[in-house]
Amino acid sequence: MAIRLGDVAPNFTAQTSMGEINLHEYLGEGWGLLFSHPADFTPVCTTELGRTAALKGEFQKRNVKPIAVSVDPIEDHHEWIKDINETQNVEVNFPLIADNDRKVAELYDMIHPNADEKATVRTVFVIGPDKKVKLTLTYPPATGRNFMEILRVIDSLQLTAYHSVATPADWKHGEDVIISPSITDEQIPDKFPKGHKTIKPYLRTTPQPNID
Repeated sequence: MAIRLGDVAPNFTAQTSMGEINLHEYLGEGWGLLFSHPADFTPVCTTELGRTAALKGEFQKRNVKPIAVSVDPIEDHHEWIKDINETQNVEVNFPLIADNDRKVAELYDMIHPNADEKATVRTVFVIGPDKKVKLTLTYPPATGRNFMEILRVIDSLQLTAYHSVATPADWKHGEDVIISPSITDEQIPDKFPKGHKTIKPYLRTTPQPNID
């Protein structure tokens, strides 16, 4: 069954390249990025996992823990990590789930038979501190993910979770945001002391509230 936004992320315990983890316990009070790759020792996946490792500082800044999953066994993961470290000039620093029984893949509907009957597609789940799914993205096996877009969306998710705002098209951290329609004009001065601009009654913008 497909997982929808707002659903509690199904919990599981699995063997990984960093030992056994329980998803909910591992994430603790932080955010999670659970993403699947079609297979070990494949070229696109090698670049993706290398990119994730290279962005360690960016994920840490946002209190996000990446976790990768594929249907390959743990022995393959350990050997493949050596290749990733060598070719991408990184050190893989996050767990790779060994899902050879497809337990996690099926729990999260990561195998799409019309795309590939055996391998997982490139699925992304962002999980909030409340363990609910905040974002889902699905890429075909041949298309590598844009990790800067994933970071951009996480910035938006974290901002909009704690402030009464939304982010416009192509928004990036530091740019103006949209004031929620639930906020009245009278409430704006107290909630958004940096000022605001009214473009239309339903479209009001303000500087990003969580930065100086």
